[in-house]
Amino acid sequence: MQASHQQSRRQLQDTLTALSVAEVLSAAAQFFTQRSGIYAAFVEKQSATHVALRGQGGEEIVIGARETPAGTAVTGSSYLFDQQVARFLESLPPAPPEVVTPDVPDDAAAGETPSTITP
Repeated sequence: MQASHQQSRRQLQDTLTALSVAEVLSAAAQFFTQRSGIYAAFVEKQSATHVALRGQGGEEIVIGARETPAGTAVTGSSYLFDQQVARFLESLPPAPPEVVTPDVPDDAAAGETPSTITP
């Protein structure tokens, strides 16, 4: 029987948000640098798509973001700061729900139905 380590399932977390990539990374830097005590972390590296922060005892937090058709996909990873990563992801405004429109024939889109079409 293989043992399951609960922490390993929480190391990588993700969500979709309505914010842009730049807004997500700015929010991450602000969120983690404003924590107090042992949960504070400071920006160590940053690019156009990620921010890496360093916290208490050298703990690393990485937040990555990319644009998708459904919104901005945000991924957060940390070994010890998993609860803070979850709180950050929950603080982001959710992406709008996808609206699925059925394929409608051209004549139906114009309000015509087979019974109203005249030859």
